[in-house]
Amino acid sequence: MNTTLSLSLQQARHLHLAAQGLLRAPSKRARYPDLLAAIRRMSLLQIDTIHVVARSPYLVLFSRLGSYPPVWLEQALAQGELFEYWAHEACFIPREDYRLLRHRMLEPERLGWKYNAQWVRDHQQEIADLLQHIAEQGPVRAADFASGADHKSGWWAWKPHKRHLENLFSAGELMVSERRNFQRVYDLRSRLLPEWQDALHALSEADAQREMLRNSARSLGIFRAAWLPDYYRLRRVALKPHLEEAQRTGEIVPVTVADLGEMWLHRDLLPLLDAPLNATHSAILSPFDPVVWDRRRALELFQFDYRLECYTPEAKRQHGYFVLPVLHRGVIKARLDARMQRQARRLVVKNLWLEADVRVTAAFVRDIRQAISRFAAWQNAESVLFEQMPAALRAHWPSEWALNS
Repeated sequence: MNTTLSLSLQQARHLHLAAQGLLRAPSKRARYPDLLAAIRRMSLLQIDTIHVVARSPYLVLFSRLGSYPPVWLEQALAQGELFEYWAHEACFIPREDYRLLRHRMLEPERLGWKYNAQWVRDHQQEIADLLQHIAEQGPVRAADFASGADHKSGWWAWKPHKRHLENLFSAGELMVSERRNFQRVYDLRSRLLPEWQDALHALSEADAQREMLRNSARSLGIFRAAWLPDYYRLRRVALKPHLEEAQRTGEIVPVTVADLGEMWLHRDLLPLLDAPLNATHSAILSPFDPVVWDRRRALELFQFDYRLECYTPEAKRQHGYFVLPVLHRGVIKARLDARMQRQARRLVVKNLWLEADVRVTAAFVRDIRQAISRFAAWQNAESVLFEQMPAALRAHWPSEWALNS
């Protein structure tokens, strides 16, 4: 007898959002432990430096926590509750998962552009001197070192000490001890993790991958097998035997989802099927939110065809520089291009686009205005200004509105 669970597409979306902490609005004011819990729920918090609005890691947390002091994230890093390393991309990661990434540090040549073995060989003495300087003088930033006379400008034209620091970071010799104005501060791993010993604590690559796949399954909640390796950017992973073992132990169960076919559901979500699962949350998402960072997954699960265009020449952009998905009650229904005018304390929405077939209901109008207002107020805006908006919304919203203090 076939006992595979059958789910609707909307149920699958709701289960994924529940796993990510985006199904329902926060029920209380955020406390510091909630920030750490949110990151553990996601497993990874991707880092990006673009700051036309709040930088991505802060925004990902705001979408889940509501208003909170951004300094909490720096506090968690400085206190060693998080560390930085290459996971999906550059990410904040819970301290207890350091062991999952250590094998990458021990073979940094496999990281591609993130580690330049030839550079390290060519600059052995300078790198040794830099490590000695940090050991004796304490943590450093790339900004602490002057550029050479022949330094070239440009995005990737890093000055020599920046290259040294980044290579040492990728090789796990240095860690990020804190961020100042979002700039990395590097210190010796031996000083930040004095208890760590590879011989005692390091995992094999196979064991580490198994744990990363387990984290990915829990954080996705519901998934196609093909979605799983991307979460930590795993390659050459033994996926089929892992899924068979996870099913045998009851960690995941097979389900069939309308329009998507065979999928897997994590056991943590099974209790949610005992009652109707309603989505009540509306939020502005970061382009680097785990819900949308896998563009293929976002298209398959949410029918949301999305690309980040900040690296696309302006004349070729379809939407805008830093377009943010808009989640409304379990569905991604819009996208907006916004920037914070920090001195003027105003959020400027350059445009907002509705997805196909979105009905502009009273609830939608109310919820999205509230979501935009909360998003703006958290960034200390006093008003919201629309440069363009869909005709369907002009009858409901003014082009500018003030925020309550």
